[in-house]
Amino acid sequence: MQRLSRPSRGSPAAWPGNIAFQRPWAVRFWTESRIWIIVPPFAMPKVFIKTYGCQMNERDSEQVAQMLLARGYELTPHEGDADVVLLNTCSVRDMAEQKAIGKMGMLGNLRKQKPELVFGFLGCMAQSRWAELTRDMEHVDLVVGTQKFHRVADYVDEIFRRKHRLKNEARMDDERFSIVDVGQEGESQGTIRDHVLEERQATAFVSIMQGCNMHCTFCIVPYTRGEERARRIEEIVAEVRGLVARGVKEVTLLGQIVNLYGRHEFPAVDGKSPFVQLLEAVHEVEGLDRIRFTSPHPIGYKEDLINAFTCLPKLVEHVHLPLQSGSDRILKAMHRTYTAAKYLRLVEKIRAAHPGIAITTDVIVGFPGETEEDYAATRALVEQVGFDNAFIFRYSKRKDTPAAEMEGQLDESVKEARNQDLLAVVDAAARRKHAELVGRNVEILCEGRSRTNPKRLTGRTRTNKIVVFEGNERHIGQIFDVRVTRSTGFTLYGDPAVLNEGQGSRNESVAELAR
Repeated sequence: MQRLSRPSRGSPAAWPGNIAFQRPWAVRFWTESRIWIIVPPFAMPKVFIKTYGCQMNERDSEQVAQMLLARGYELTPHEGDADVVLLNTCSVRDMAEQKAIGKMGMLGNLRKQKPELVFGFLGCMAQSRWAELTRDMEHVDLVVGTQKFHRVADYVDEIFRRKHRLKNEARMDDERFSIVDVGQEGESQGTIRDHVLEERQATAFVSIMQGCNMHCTFCIVPYTRGEERARRIEEIVAEVRGLVARGVKEVTLLGQIVNLYGRHEFPAVDGKSPFVQLLEAVHEVEGLDRIRFTSPHPIGYKEDLINAFTCLPKLVEHVHLPLQSGSDRILKAMHRTYTAAKYLRLVEKIRAAHPGIAITTDVIVGFPGETEEDYAATRALVEQVGFDNAFIFRYSKRKDTPAAEMEGQLDESVKEARNQDLLAVVDAAARRKHAELVGRNVEILCEGRSRTNPKRLTGRTRTNKIVVFEGNERHIGQIFDVRVTRSTGFTLYGDPAVLNEGQGSRNESVAELAR
């Protein structure tokens, strides 16, 4: 750990009596004769957390939020109301980094109204660019890397106490009091385990591992997240049981290369990889209805995992299968360890094992040295597979990655043209896939109000497609069938008049939906 400074503070062990709990500005303890409660004459500090990037980042932010809430902080969606501002950052693409840097620069203006405001960078960009961030942004008080999220609440407490103790003094913002912690920490993969659930929340992310050893030449993740480290199966299962007890019906298992979970720590058993063993253990949790996982690597789809989609009913019919390129030459330069032909054979195996399964993917266009022939091969493979959806990315040069130093860096205009062309191919396939569902009943898990129209509800099919429909608040968190009446290409719309038609005790009429 690198620390610029850490002011000392009194140890709770030195306080009188027995500590019941500790918050940053309220302490309750008892002696033999009475209970003492010390409460500050002002409201509890409010925290604004903004997250950039992937589901792993969302999960990390949730852990930070839970630890701050447990200490008495309040969360606010409005940065102007905050006493603490934390940006959890992403380094996968340059645009994500620039957004976070721009946001923090703009937020620095709030310091004029609130001199004691605490600012912090967390996550991947904090890990890789901490020296620049502390040098170029003098108002930043805290920089915490990817293995130290569980330390954030301690550090925020420390900085917040100091600022209020030194309020109105010039040295309140002395950079020597800033905290930078980007070091490695053993067993950090087991510290992302607590959740903040909203009322009727039915889905949750569960982090099962950290890090990546694949070292794809375009990717910064091994440098920001470290080497692969897996949690124990029993710890993960206990977390899932706790979530189900709180009403969760679907969990998504998270990892940088999630289907290679535990390959260095745990042995195969009866021909089953540690990841399939984990899937089977989670599948046994009573009350859990659905299991998803992301983000995997094609080399992790062995026979045992493909068979799991047939043998484990709770494992939903959706596979994310990152392609990245359809050119063998570019795949080799990316260090992807498979060929286009091998990828196609894998798609055939998955579809043969489970017809109708949805397959989505990731593709990078404009990788260094990608020729028109290379791109044409990618385009042809994408058309051949007919993905249900795909995330298309323009190659973004990442500092300290091998691809950043490769010859043949392409102009942004070439990347953009290929990006738009491939998006059109993907969109056409996705529209066909969605149109095939019109007139059919699909099972959905209702996740809540639609973001674009709060008068409607939204749910997700087992194949990861969004369905919008009219319903009642009590349907949130429930699983039921909806008849798809139309599709706009990427969103399905369901008719509540036939909701749960012919499903016995789960049958509901239009009148019931309107209540």
